[in-house]
Amino acid sequence: MMTELPLDQVRTLLAVVDEGTFDAAAAALHLTPSAVSQRIKALEQRTGRVLLQRTKPVRPTESGAVLVRFARQLVRLERDARGELGLSGAGEPTRVSVAVNADSLATWFLGALTRVPGLCFELHREDEDHTAALLREGLVMAAVTSSPDPVPGCSVRPLGRMRYLPAAAPGFAERHLDGPLRDLLPGAPVVVFDRKDDFQDGFVRHLGGTAAGPLRHYVPTSEGFLDAVAAGLGWGMIPEPQAAPLLDAGRLTLLAPGDWTDVPLYWQQWKLDSPALAALAEAVAATAREALRR
Repeated sequence: MMTELPLDQVRTLLAVVDEGTFDAAAAALHLTPSAVSQRIKALEQRTGRVLLQRTKPVRPTESGAVLVRFARQLVRLERDARGELGLSGAGEPTRVSVAVNADSLATWFLGALTRVPGLCFELHREDEDHTAALLREGLVMAAVTSSPDPVPGCSVRPLGRMRYLPAAAPGFAERHLDGPLRDLLPGAPVVVFDRKDDFQDGFVRHLGGTAAGPLRHYVPTSEGFLDAVAAGLGWGMIPEPQAAPLLDAGRLTLLAPGDWTDVPLYWQQWKLDSPALAALAEAVAATAREALRR
């Protein structure tokens, strides 16, 4: 029966996942590839589970992801402890990895980071419906997500709601949407973020249709998405903070005044007694209170 997880084996697993191959992990750990392989096999025997997919690059299995997350938390706690003790190497900047959706990144999230000087941030841009997966895989310590259900080992707190407005350039609306929106929107050109983005489809379904039109422009940046809609390539769902100045300037027009889609956002983070994570969480919550709808 397994009573403990040997830390050298757990750290080796993390190195293999981060480096992508056994050889690269061996170089990073100053070990031979054979020693790395033996440690991984020993850990798999100890846990009774296959922990790695032997692909290129190597990927953790579902069980492996649990141990990778544990290893990253262990590294974080060790760095915090060294910093508090003033040990050598403590002067290195503290790095925090966060998954955040593109629209939050473009509108309010960076303001939160400025409230926590002295930290280094590694941001992973991902759709808010998928950021929790990065937490689950142990690739990030915290995430802005649309899910209120905490990832195992994580805490969750509500941030507020991001409001999205259906909008288009005035000339586009005159050409394509001069009539009942429910009938015309499914056939009009549309801008979407990427192939995982069904936000525009959801709004058409909300109106009673089945999906947005087949003529789709894929624009995978928040700023580029806004520019594409304002340029008249198609209609799209625009975050309210981005839409407001263009609506005031007459560069965008609302397609359905009084109708919108609100997306609730949540902050999920590892359950660690980490001063860096705690400070970032408070900064994110404070900025969200100012920027998002309650």
